[in-house]
Amino acid sequence: MTDAFLFPGQGSQSVGMMNELADAHPLINATFAEASEALGTDLAALVRDGPIEKLNQTVWTQPAMLAAGVATYRVWRDKGGLEPATMAGHSLGEYSALVCAGAVALGDATRLVARRAELMQSAVAEGEGAMVAIIGLTDEQVAAACEAVANGEVVEPVNFNAPGQVVVAGAKDAVARLASKAEEEGARRVLPLPVSVPSHCALMRPAAEKFAADLAQVDLTAPKVPVMHNAGPVAPGSVDALRDALARQLYSPVPWSGTIQGLLESGTARFYECGPGRVLTGLVKRIHRRAKIWSLHDAAALDEALLQAAELDK
Repeated sequence: MTDAFLFPGQGSQSVGMMNELADAHPLINATFAEASEALGTDLAALVRDGPIEKLNQTVWTQPAMLAAGVATYRVWRDKGGLEPATMAGHSLGEYSALVCAGAVALGDATRLVARRAELMQSAVAEGEGAMVAIIGLTDEQVAAACEAVANGEVVEPVNFNAPGQVVVAGAKDAVARLASKAEEEGARRVLPLPVSVPSHCALMRPAAEKFAADLAQVDLTAPKVPVMHNAGPVAPGSVDALRDALARQLYSPVPWSGTIQGLLESGTARFYECGPGRVLTGLVKRIHRRAKIWSLHDAAALDEALLQAAELDK
């Protein structure tokens, strides 16, 4: 059977999100210590104790979620879990995938995502951008609604998460107009997201241009495990193409539904969500309700996934 590991991004963070795993597995704290040393701040304390207002700031969310995904994967491998055939990360989660696939060291990735977050936040001041999830409308309906309310401002569908679930990002007022329009169009729910920048929309292009210079200085290698990229296919072994994809990712939509469909069509039989929360588990089930997916969000879930994987591989 072919396995794929999935890594969540921003939106899955919460205070205390790694406490149970850290209590059961010292490797969690060791990984956070490694990331904290690279960043020069105590990420473990922020994740453990908050405050949530700080954790939800992009400049802290991104390094914290990176470390969380990598730490969980390291425990999986340390406990005898097999190396997957493929990896994919949702937005920021792509960096966790690249670390776990051996393409970049955790310390370098931590500094890189901190810089990425800094550039994203500087591109759009906090409070001037927004993101909302629209549930119950088609991709086409959301795109048409964005066009209808833009009025010269940026408002774009940016995460195609699952059928009937699209995230929109852009200027705060334009996103508010879109939220009202979506409700008029019959959306079942309109949910503001706990992020401080409007990711993956045109407002991030200035950040991407600056970030390309940082990517050029980072030691990247071809991943040992194939990684599905948010910004489109990258030729195997092409580090320059990888750098380009990571820069473009800042302003490119995340075709998550298409990513999962592609993995299913290529023969992926089992998925594992590697990190806090169960956001990706829910999305995979919405994309294909019979998909087999395990969430490794706490010690009990991780142990159960290890047991199930061992039984299935007999």
